[in-house]
Amino acid sequence: MPSSAAAAALPDCLRLTTLTEDGPTKARLDAALRALGLPEPALWRTAEHRDGAVGHVVLVCAEAQHLLDMLTSESVGVATLVLIGPTPSPGMVPALLAAGVNDWWPVSLLDDPPSLRVTLALARARAEAGQQLQQALQRATRELDERKWVDRAKGVLMSARGLDEQQAFTLLRGAAMHANLRLGEVSRSVTETAGWAEALNRSGQLRALSQRLLKLAVQRWVGIEPKQARLDQTGAQARLVDNLRHLTEWSAQASGAAAWGVELARVRDAGQALEVTLKERLGGPMLLRADAEAEVLLDSAEALTAALEQASGRRALNVINQCGRQRMRVQRIAKQALLAHQLGDAARRDGLPALLDEFEAVLRELDETPLSNADIQLNLSNARDAWLRLLRGLHGMHTESGRLTIIQAGDALLADFERLTAAFEHSLQVLLA
Repeated sequence: MPSSAAAAALPDCLRLTTLTEDGPTKARLDAALRALGLPEPALWRTAEHRDGAVGHVVLVCAEAQHLLDMLTSESVGVATLVLIGPTPSPGMVPALLAAGVNDWWPVSLLDDPPSLRVTLALARARAEAGQQLQQALQRATRELDERKWVDRAKGVLMSARGLDEQQAFTLLRGAAMHANLRLGEVSRSVTETAGWAEALNRSGQLRALSQRLLKLAVQRWVGIEPKQARLDQTGAQARLVDNLRHLTEWSAQASGAAAWGVELARVRDAGQALEVTLKERLGGPMLLRADAEAEVLLDSAEALTAALEQASGRRALNVINQCGRQRMRVQRIAKQALLAHQLGDAARRDGLPALLDEFEAVLRELDETPLSNADIQLNLSNARDAWLRLLRGLHGMHTESGRLTIIQAGDALLADFERLTAAFEHSLQVLLA
């Protein structure tokens, strides 16, 4: 039996495991380890040892080809893998290295306990060095990744809030301390939230553009500032295309894009169909057909926006969705009022009160939101003034001046809610939520 001193000399070799369960070479290995005062190594079980493989010395008593066959179904992670068996041919060395074999020991080594003890100690030292190198690499990768997210988050805050670099960093560090999170975690969240917020804003714009394109076409048809309406219609169509391009490119990089891919494709198809129809000659039948296609675009954009909000997992983004939907409502109100008058359509006229009620209800909610600030309150005040003008125009929609007021107030409200939606998108409460 070995002395206690001999056994104590190898405390770092006790985490041995083997891939072989029986056989004469395995029996000789067990006997040699007992001679050194070491217990029999545990048998390698993939499910049991994969997560704890770092630092293990895994011994395989087998022929080289048998080991390669075993490694097609077993995983040894980043353990130190040692082959004990007949001398492998030189031609097998590349395959063994590729399979993760770190060393080869002749079977005769098992009959020389002192040499085996030193060899085991060296193998264990290499395993520990590999473990330390792996941990250092993971730390370096984590630190590099953290710096990347911090730099991106600083850029987001500098652009959104007009901060300098030091102010942005101080804000991020304070948020991390307050939330008891790593700076990199907070920075990544801020960066990703900014991406989600912009996507939600752009998706919401598609709803408004579906109604604006029709409102502008009707405006041209009835002859109210037709030249300006044509220019605005061209700009609205370009904006629809740009938003679709951005959402498509962003979705290619965002995680979970499959959750809204179908909705995005439907929006794209509906937008293309509407664009084709709007190029036809102006007239009542064409506008009614285009209006039906605009409704398909609106429904598709609504479904896309809802899917994005749900996939984001960020409840703070709901205010962007609600505020952005107001842009659609003001354009829809103007469109319905113009068509109701021009076509004598009582159903469209009768549907206006419900739209007005929806708009006013959300306006009250935005007034009371805790995310508000001085800039948002100023824009809300301007929006309320424009809303009153729109209501006056609706009361006089049977007159040319009333219809002009509807158009002008609707455009003013659209601009107000564009600014308001952007303000919520860039608010610190949303970005840091």
